[in-house]
Amino acid sequence: QVQLVESGGGLVQAGDSLALSCAGSGRTFKSLTLGWFRQAPGKEREFVTTISWGDGSTDYADSVKGRFTISRDNAKNTVYVQMDSLKPADTAVYYCAATSKYRATSSGDYVYWGQGTQVTVSS
Repeated sequence: QVQLVESGGGLVQAGDSLALSCAGSGRTFKSLTLGWFRQAPGKEREFVTTISWGDGSTDYADSVKGRFTISRDNAKNTVYVQMDSLKPADTAVYYCAATSKYRATSSGDYVYWGQGTQVTVSS
């Protein structure tokens, strides 16, 4: 079992930055691919970014490429996403997720999920 707890959400203005963290416990963190997904009201949950186990390969949704940066600290069992140049369209509940699959970008590939943290970007 893996438990994930997100933190760092909040209300910011367009153009601001925000950093989310996700602390994990349970199974060996370094053997997991970690991803961030988000869900806006009335919309499907969508992929944001992922960082894989092993070589730390990263993938980003086109909508956040160049603005968001994912990183991980296996010693702290934590994954981060730095979000810069935020837009109102980034407003959503952000979820951290974990899987053993390498470079997983589909929500269906993920087994473990956090409870989510709200990010609101005002214009």
